[in-house]
Amino acid sequence: MPDLPILPDPPYRLQRSLGYHLSLAARLQERRLDERLRLAGLNRTTWCILLGVANENLTQPSDIASFVGIDRTATSRALRGMESEGFIARLSGESDKRTRRIVLTEKGRHAVVQATPYARENGQLLADLLTSDEADELQRLLRVLIDGTPATLQTL
Repeated sequence: MPDLPILPDPPYRLQRSLGYHLSLAARLQERRLDERLRLAGLNRTTWCILLGVANENLTQPSDIASFVGIDRTATSRALRGMESEGFIARLSGESDKRTRRIVLTEKGRHAVVQATPYARENGQLLADLLTSDEADELQRLLRVLIDGTPATLQTL
């Protein structure tokens, strides 16, 4: 019988892992939000892009990618799909016709109006589990983790 590898000592305890708890909490809130966003024809990535355009007045794909926290290729792919579904339009730049400017269509505006209450309700479900001070501290600590982990994602 071949020698079995020696298990790590101390053993890795999944239930004590910060990453496991972060992932589980994120998946739970993502699942709730995804179910509701689907009613508006959106997913988390398209929702975040719409928010960047609608609420932050972002018009350049590179700015949208930075805002959402995904790479430029994933952003371009999402924008193409959103354009074909009628949520956004890509217009030529005003001063440089080679650049693209992203704008919301009427359908995109409607989707933001429809989905905003879903996102607020989902956020409130989480907020109701914490005191105001705990919510502030959790956001602060999550920001520390996010800022200390330099990476862009391909999807949300």
